[in-house]
Amino acid sequence: MLNMAFKCILWFAQEHVNFRISEFESLAKMFGLQFRLVSQQLLKPFWIVEFPSEKTALQYASRSVALRAIFELYSYANTLPDFHNRLRSHVDTHHNELARHFSSDSSFKITVETYNKHFSQREKVEKIETMDYLPIEGAVDLKNPRVELWYLEFWGLDPKAVPPVPEDILFGRLLAQGQRHLIKDLSLKKRKFIGNTSMDAQLSLLMANQAMVRDGDLVFDPFVGTGSLLVSAAKFGGYVLGADIDYMMVHAQCRPSRISQRIREKDESIRANLKQYGCADRYMDVLVADFSNPLWHPRLSFDSIITDPPYGIREATEKVKTKKSGKEDTRSEDMIHYPSTSHYSLQSLYCDLLEFSAKHLKLGGRLVCWLPFHREDYDEEMLPHHKHLRLVANSEQPLTGNTSRRLLTYEKSSEYSHSEALESRKTFVNAPSEDFRDRYFNNALESRKDRRMRKSELRERGRLEMASRGKIPTDARAKKCDLNKARFA
Repeated sequence: MLNMAFKCILWFAQEHVNFRISEFESLAKMFGLQFRLVSQQLLKPFWIVEFPSEKTALQYASRSVALRAIFELYSYANTLPDFHNRLRSHVDTHHNELARHFSSDSSFKITVETYNKHFSQREKVEKIETMDYLPIEGAVDLKNPRVELWYLEFWGLDPKAVPPVPEDILFGRLLAQGQRHLIKDLSLKKRKFIGNTSMDAQLSLLMANQAMVRDGDLVFDPFVGTGSLLVSAAKFGGYVLGADIDYMMVHAQCRPSRISQRIREKDESIRANLKQYGCADRYMDVLVADFSNPLWHPRLSFDSIITDPPYGIREATEKVKTKKSGKEDTRSEDMIHYPSTSHYSLQSLYCDLLEFSAKHLKLGGRLVCWLPFHREDYDEEMLPHHKHLRLVANSEQPLTGNTSRRLLTYEKSSEYSHSEALESRKTFVNAPSEDFRDRYFNNALESRKDRRMRKSELRERGRLEMASRGKIPTDARAKKCDLNKARFA
């Protein structure tokens, strides 16, 4: 058994908290990291974790998007007297190890960070002066110090019930920052090609981490859209491939999503997105294909499948419809054919998705996908499952009203026999009988029509009140409609 001698402080961003544990466990498995969680309350932004070495801790920090920073732990306590006693003890016990960080030829900086509590600059300086017993001999350098020491205080999670004293007090040496800079680097605001349903950078990076995308992996997105998930997978070293039934979307000929843009630029494409982030060499191709009618060779194997299937809210759930007609076919071979589409139910879609993943994932490969649902219906039994896929992570993201979606991570646990394709499906989705889209729009306290009428009456009442006060009412809605019309004039 490895000796967990290197204690660390993990400082997490306090957003998408439900995804934090799944990402941590996925990265630990991907790198084969040994660890021991000392902290019990994992909703807190500060965790204490033991790793075998500093190298192991840095390996985790090199991929985590949920992590702000990682520190070598010097002292931790729940009260100030205990904190200072433990810090003094640590300095005395590890004097030889700390000498290189505290020596006269090493510059330093001490940062005071609090959660759920604001300190003035003067109060922060007073906190630092209470640790005047630290044997630091080097010069202060606030811009580029060789050693950064951090003093951390946690004052609870509820901003409306801040405790009189801090719950946790921690102190340590900064080892590395997390990879949160990628969220800004891959931001949709500056991306070349986006659409209405483009996944934001943070969630797409988290999905790539949960899929354990490694350098050289083959990653597939069967509902590729504008390729947001391909960007994140390629950024982590994967070779990416995608497909979608929407010809206009795949070829970047659909209507622009930016309000200030009238028409698509000629060089907009999924390939251009990959090129924008220096990942063009990892872009394989994107195909126009109907997922309900697979076109892939049975021997094709993916390291991971990462996707966000359409829910029928902002993008239609469609599949190619086969028409049977008694009329004579008058089409010639050179005529362009536009196939008809029909509704692709979520239940059928997830059945096909898990069946496809069981066939085409390598053993140990992962499927990472979103599942929408109404919170009042949620039950573990409603989650899709397959005999060859094991559910390893399940994280919730609230949406609007009574709806949420869960990020499901499956791992292929056993090989798929192609003779099974002739048998009944091994996938089961216990979804509600009503369609998710219909319930989304029609199961609210008021219908869409009633809400529009109510808002229209409120606008009219506001205009009359403004007119009675001698003010000239402005119709912002009309201006917005005129702007939208001008884009496509």
